[in-house]
Amino acid sequence: MSRTSQRSTFRVLAGMVIPVYRLFARSHWRGRENFPDSGGFVVVANHLTELDPITVAYPVYASGIMPRFLAKESLFRVPVVGTIIAKIGQVPVYRGTSRAKDSLVAALAELDSGGAVIVYPEGTITLDPRMWPMRGRTGAARLALKAGVPVVPMAHWGDQEILYRDPSGHRTVSLWPRKRVDVIVGEPMHPEDLVPGGLQRPGHPSADELNRATRTIMATIADLTGQLRGEPAPRELFDPRAGAARSDDAARTSDAESAGNAAGALDAARDADGAAPEGGLGAAGGRVAP
Repeated sequence: MSRTSQRSTFRVLAGMVIPVYRLFARSHWRGRENFPDSGGFVVVANHLTELDPITVAYPVYASGIMPRFLAKESLFRVPVVGTIIAKIGQVPVYRGTSRAKDSLVAALAELDSGGAVIVYPEGTITLDPRMWPMRGRTGAARLALKAGVPVVPMAHWGDQEILYRDPSGHRTVSLWPRKRVDVIVGEPMHPEDLVPGGLQRPGHPSADELNRATRTIMATIADLTGQLRGEPAPRELFDPRAGAARSDDAARTSDAESAGNAAGALDAARDADGAAPEGGLGAAGGRVAP
């Protein structure tokens, strides 16, 4: 595949989905010029609701690039939906199975062909009560560092006014009046930006290098999110494994911190075992796909 392959198939689907989306969302984009003109790249974004895949894929598609998502494998088994997302070349993520490595292989092949792969580093919709990005998994960093391609950070804000799911799982929907949805695309981060000085073993990032790169990625997404929200990002991102108590403590201090301090603060943040959350590649979840 490539960044333009299967575009005709995707165009048919986009022609049906985008007009409906625009009935209840007014999109405002900034920074589309930051998408690389050639070569593969990884798009990383915050994850607010099941509506996000459309919001994130739309500006990528409008820039002439076929968006490829890492989607939960279970979506491929849903009647009709599974057939469609397979047809347009989305990449299944197999979590906790013997086929977990297949996702990485497929995503690397897409990047090697010059395509764009969209990853939600959080791995799921944010559980932060204040809807800031959470700490990330290392999948996006692993992809970019193994393939030697840039990471393009993206943040969006406004989807939650249309479709909201609280931490307990309760959903609310508001389709009218139309809601403003803002999207900002940040400058590409190259491997040397993610791991200053470069990898000790090119193409084979260590656990420490993956953790450092992931903290940089999430700090950048949080910073962009703060720009859209008009407030500083929290100095420490919500850790879903640590529980709400830690989040509440971070929230009490976040308003006094500047978004520019997020990267340095997150570099110092560790899990109890000194590592960022591991696991599979971050995947788009929910029932809505672009």
